[in-house]
Amino acid sequence: MDNKNNQTADLQEINKFSKMASEWWDPNGKFAPLHKFNPIRQEFLVDKIKNHFGILPNGSYPFKNLKLLDVGCGGGLIAEPMTRLGAKVTGIDASEKNINVAKFHAEQMNLKINYLATTPENLNEQFDVILCLEIIEHVADVDLFIQSCAKLLKKNGIIFFATLNRTAKSFLFAIVGAEYILNWLPKGTHDWNKFLKPSEIISTALKYQLEFKEKIGFKFNIFSREWQKSKDMDVNYAVSFKKN
Repeated sequence: MDNKNNQTADLQEINKFSKMASEWWDPNGKFAPLHKFNPIRQEFLVDKIKNHFGILPNGSYPFKNLKLLDVGCGGGLIAEPMTRLGAKVTGIDASEKNINVAKFHAEQMNLKINYLATTPENLNEQFDVILCLEIIEHVADVDLFIQSCAKLLKKNGIIFFATLNRTAKSFLFAIVGAEYILNWLPKGTHDWNKFLKPSEIISTALKYQLEFKEKIGFKFNIFSREWQKSKDMDVNYAVSFKKN
């Protein structure tokens, strides 16, 4: 997607999420689906980060030697648990309201997190781990976004992109089902046309010194009412890369 301003921030998307910012930490509010999704997502990330860096499974603060960047951190739903695992976390978001909510909640939890209202192209620091979770489908320029994030990753570091696939199934489940039938999300939360296929992220990432590691799907089990890892990547999925 072409963006002549050389910025990844999409003002419409920022305004949309800024309006909901006060509800980030309400498990029954507008971000309820994310609260349900968070446990399996967190478990997946922790497992893959430990494997990548050869971190032993035991220990109170396994990530104590890692610098981690959470891009599009929202209210801090992933930044906080990563901090509790010992990582030195920076959380960035284009919405100042989101950052204010994240800062306030971290203070209440007595957690030290470096929260900044900015976008990856404006950062000049390097990290061992970068998380881009449910954010790439909201940016104005996907190519610039991936390039900017890749620049911030240390050599041999690991980066994750988690998003929604652009398929007929995702339109049915993530748009029609989640937004219009089940009311899990406010109507208009997502634009199906901005969803990305795994191959699109992979082909772009390979241009910027990123080496593909793996991809995995996530599926909601309607019987257990819980999310689980899956080979089915038609709706939700994650791809990871390491820096050459």
